[in-house]
Amino acid sequence: MSTLPTEFERTDIGEIQIAPEVIEVIAGLATVEISGVAGMSGGFAGGIAELLGRKNQSKGVKVEVGQKEAAIDVSVIVEYGYRLPEVASQIQNNVKRSIENMTGLTVIEVNVHIHDVIFKQVEKNNEDVDFSQRVK
Repeated sequence: MSTLPTEFERTDIGEIQIAPEVIEVIAGLATVEISGVAGMSGGFAGGIAELLGRKNQSKGVKVEVGQKEAAIDVSVIVEYGYRLPEVASQIQNNVKRSIENMTGLTVIEVNVHIHDVIFKQVEKNNEDVDFSQRVK
């Protein structure tokens, strides 16, 4: 998807322009707020950035921005046990509301791509394991 600069808004003292990357970040943050979203599904470049210690807030988000409208695609990983249609619907509503409230753009569509379902990891505390009884 292409990302074009949004229309300049002129005020008495200058211009206001919102970069498409800002819209990607807003969409990404609005997506991970939803219960059941385990994470975003990004491409190869996003994985490399995370390995290098950089947190990419727009990972898994593509935007197409016009002068007054935006279309958003988000790619997510959902936790096992959540109803996928409900999670996707909540993502659509939250992304649309967040972008429209923060930017003034009209969001014409939010496409949710579910790439994976994962089990929630249960962390084990090593102190609870009694190794003395393991081998005699």
